Amino acid sequence: QVQLVESGGGLVQAGGSLRLSCTASGRILRIDAMGWYRQAPGKQRELVANIASGSTNYLDSVKGRFTISRDNAKNTVYLQMNSLKPEDTAVYYCNADILGWTSPSYNYWGQGTQVTVSS
Repeated sequence: QVQLVESGGGLVQAGGSLRLSCTASGRILRIDAMGWYRQAPGKQRELVANIASGSTNYLDSVKGRFTISRDNAKNTVYLQMNSLKPEDTAVYYCNADILGWTSPSYNYWGQGTQVTVSS
């Protein structure tokens, strides 16, 4: 019954900004690492950023432009994306390691949200 729901994708011009949100819901006991991946057409899915125990990790190409944060009280992770480039165009997926009240720790994925950056 645990699920991740993303929002905030869309179409933006190069140089613009978007903020993605992902909220986990269900019978959740604890959320460990949370992160964002992306997959462009014809390419493999890649880790964009993740956050765990206050530590963050970023894909080199987004360092200085993207910021990941989380609100543990809301079971939500955010990805603030600034100075967007056409090469950031992809489907962005939320990912989280979640321990449920009645289920062991499991790695969950959101349904994905499209981000398109026009030149």
